[in-house]
Amino acid sequence: MNVRMQNLVLLTALVAATPAVAQTVPAAGPAGSGTQSASTPDFSGIWWHPSLPGLEPPASGPGPVTNRSRTDVRQQKGISNYNQLVGDYTNPILKAQTAETVKKFGEISLRGITFPSPANQCWPEPVPYIYKNFAMQIFQHPDRLTIIYDQDHEVRHVRMNERHPTQVKPSWYGDSVGHYEGDALVVDTIGQRTDRPFAMLDLYGTPYTKALHVVERYRLIPYEEAKEGLERDAKENMQIPGDLDRNYRGKYLQVQLVVEDEGVFTMPWTATVTFGRGTTEWSEIVCAENRHEYYNNTDSEVPTADRPDF
Repeated sequence: MNVRMQNLVLLTALVAATPAVAQTVPAAGPAGSGTQSASTPDFSGIWWHPSLPGLEPPASGPGPVTNRSRTDVRQQKGISNYNQLVGDYTNPILKAQTAETVKKFGEISLRGITFPSPANQCWPEPVPYIYKNFAMQIFQHPDRLTIIYDQDHEVRHVRMNERHPTQVKPSWYGDSVGHYEGDALVVDTIGQRTDRPFAMLDLYGTPYTKALHVVERYRLIPYEEAKEGLERDAKENMQIPGDLDRNYRGKYLQVQLVVEDEGVFTMPWTATVTFGRGTTEWSEIVCAENRHEYYNNTDSEVPTADRPDF
């Protein structure tokens, strides 16, 4: 299968501004505040980020689960091995039971077996798992944002300047509300479905619960500032050539995430994803059943009948 297909400096302030919420308590984004104006930054268009399989670890402080399996490729030695997804179950953000779940998934991968995930089983990808996608396209309006991703028709809707409902109805991507804080777009998400197959936050199988709360902070930054995030990414993740323009020197889009879930994590943690510009081609990439096992170059056995029933 093609790779595309298989494809805390701010922590204190952000966590203070976005307290943990239950499913029945309104969260960030008070109605009537942070409205769009002539000075609102323009996040619209297609944005690319160049790597797999994980988020950019923060410069300091608690960060996401990373891969214990590392490559030995001359050009990218020591980075995350996308062919073996072995989550670091010793990460202190993980509660004991969570660490055990991540460890079990890693053991499956070490045996050469690709364990099922939202991506390879064609299911919607929750936030922040959805940042596995290489590209997103933002459609920006005063009362809403629509974000589409470059694989599998994934779409998120963000209501601007509204509160979460008192009773949130769980959905694939949760209930997202947004507002502007100066040059930043802040998106607050709760209510992602847990009654679903493959309820995991990353490619390492890290689970989540109804308490999951994700805050994304979108900012346009100059290349000189974006370099720091890109360099952190290059030290951790496999870099994919292609759609991102590596010579682009305009404004970059950096998304800073704060993730908390008292059901599985011991503390909130942060990460970033740094996007640039590149091709404006928007290919249609559709996930579909495929009985070819790319990892050992054979076809899976499927049930067959002795004779057709037609």
